[in-house]
Amino acid sequence: MPTVLVLDSGIGGLSVLDDMLALIPGLAVTYVADNAGFPYGTKTEMEVATRVCALLGRLSERLRPDLIVIACNTASTIALGHARAVLDVGIVGTVPAIKPAAERSRSRVIGVLGTQATVRQPYVDRLSAEFAADCTVLRHGSSRLVELAEAHLRGEPVSAADVAPELAGLLDQPGGDAMDTVVLACTHFPLLLDQLVAASPRRLAFVDGGAGIARRVRHLLGPCDGAALPGTALFTRASAQVDALAPALQRYGLTTIAIV
Repeated sequence: MPTVLVLDSGIGGLSVLDDMLALIPGLAVTYVADNAGFPYGTKTEMEVATRVCALLGRLSERLRPDLIVIACNTASTIALGHARAVLDVGIVGTVPAIKPAAERSRSRVIGVLGTQATVRQPYVDRLSAEFAADCTVLRHGSSRLVELAEAHLRGEPVSAADVAPELAGLLDQPGGDAMDTVVLACTHFPLLLDQLVAASPRRLAFVDGGAGIARRVRHLLGPCDGAALPGTALFTRASAQVDALAPALQRYGLTTIAIV
């Protein structure tokens, strides 16, 4: 049975894992939440690249996965190239879904809602130039939505009113009144899709890259027949917040929790 190591700074990568398990139900998964380094989105590029490469190097040597998925836009846009250069295992990254957003948009105004680190990356410039050259691409970085997604999966109440100011960071920009499609360029954000839809003052399409990542993983691994196997969630720091996440992790098939 192929094994996959999925990495994020927190629980945002669960949105990607959800798509992967829907498409590849027999997948054996170890989910790694680097909560000792959380959040990546407020760190410098050097901090993110150094931390991600060191952690993946240590865990890939220990766990010997068949494939690594960096289920984090920030880590992927900064550290994917570095990790591929130093690790002898296939790595799938997560990048903002600008191409499908541009294909969907009718108004030709799209928004990119991610972390501060992601939205400032030259990678986003290149994606915009290649796939959305005829679009106005608005960007807004939000660390607050990351925190709210974590709280939501711990069972704490998160409402449309809580996320509305972050969405307004796009809508209130010049041209924001014409925006019809929003790229959720942080894997935490699809976990708040219901709240974002409820907070939208008009109908907006929200796009993320989870389904595309799942298709790429299936292509690389081939068929994974058999029943779903219990997965493991590894955290890099023990805390009461980790304990509070246990019910949510079990919903994604992650029945064992450990600290590394």
